[in-house]
Amino acid sequence: MISPDKLAALQLERLQWSLEHAYRNVPLYREKFDRAGVHPSDCRRLEDLARFPFTTKEDLRASYPFGMFAVPREEVARVHASSGTTGRPTVVGYTRRDLDTWADVMARSIRAAGGRPGDIVHVAYGYGLFTGGLGAHYGAERLGCTVVPVSGGMTPRQVQLITDFRPDVIMVTPSYMLALLEEFEAQGLDPRETSLRLGIFGAEPWTEEMREEIESRFAIDAVDIYGLSEVIGPGVAQECVETKDGLHVWEDHFYPEIVDAGPDGTGELVFTSLTKEAMPVIRYRTHDLTRLLPGTAMPAFRRMERVRGRTDDMIILRGVNVFPTQIEEIVLRTPGLSPHFVIELSRPGRLDVMTVRVESAPGTPLSPVSAGQALARIVKDTIGVTVEVDPVAPGTLPRSAGKLQRVVDLRDN
Repeated sequence: MISPDKLAALQLERLQWSLEHAYRNVPLYREKFDRAGVHPSDCRRLEDLARFPFTTKEDLRASYPFGMFAVPREEVARVHASSGTTGRPTVVGYTRRDLDTWADVMARSIRAAGGRPGDIVHVAYGYGLFTGGLGAHYGAERLGCTVVPVSGGMTPRQVQLITDFRPDVIMVTPSYMLALLEEFEAQGLDPRETSLRLGIFGAEPWTEEMREEIESRFAIDAVDIYGLSEVIGPGVAQECVETKDGLHVWEDHFYPEIVDAGPDGTGELVFTSLTKEAMPVIRYRTHDLTRLLPGTAMPAFRRMERVRGRTDDMIILRGVNVFPTQIEEIVLRTPGLSPHFVIELSRPGRLDVMTVRVESAPGTPLSPVSAGQALARIVKDTIGVTVEVDPVAPGTLPRSAGKLQRVVDLRDN
């Protein structure tokens, strides 16, 4: 394991290269640095990075499609992109060396999660422009695993393949794992009797209560993986199966900062890439809320707490900040309710109204109405806002094979 001093020296060397590479080859960075009055040569210590300007998703969209590339387009071996559901998609590119780096950090992540060479890995993240499926795929192959590239959807077939192929590891969003759970039970199969021993879950925020739900009902270890396309994809940070106490950031490739931190150190996570060739990112604002802590299972690398929410997912309801993960925590500890819920925001009059549509648990002896009343009471007591609760029958709400949309905004903007 690398020592802290050697890691810091490596980070500084790579940071200086990345700043120079971005400044020399990306017009947007040259303009931003010049406007801020900084030059790559001004970075003599890691702390000097704070003098450089941030990069935002809006910068990437303004440079659509290839304006952020720092190498000729002919040297870009692969392109990925976001869905672009809220505007132009953000496009990211990779040289062949970038793809090797990505496979390496993903292999390291799967190994830290508990995967081992020879394991069968069932990849149920989406393939295509989304980075999840291919990132998991090539990382598992790099580790020496056998990959089952199922992608998302076709839930009954996923259950059949898990039953027939007997994989050791599944990589998927936590919300879709719950959909698989329902399908196992619908087919009369006991999910605790599968061959799975490990689930690596990411692509959306999830809670400790969700972990407990998945682990108890599947009899597996559930660990968190973190990444985002703009930085490289999945594999930026990984939770270790021995400790399950936050995600170790692979700081030899990605330098983390926390900005706008509160009293407990929680703030917005910012990343600077240290080794990316095709598309370096300098102080990229992720919108993810977390804090940095010392390393444990891997002492050389700092941990980031599981993402608590996103600055752009925060709901302000009558002056109170509410995150979907707070509602998830309460739903999962309320008897009589299932983990499946949607938050609907409406404005029937002058005030905003939040309605939590939540499925009652299958076969529960409790009244859905009383369970809904209990949920509303706990939300009021713990978060301090009044919400309406609409308990619905099991199977009513849509299931997602990709990233789950928890919030539906019906207000007139």
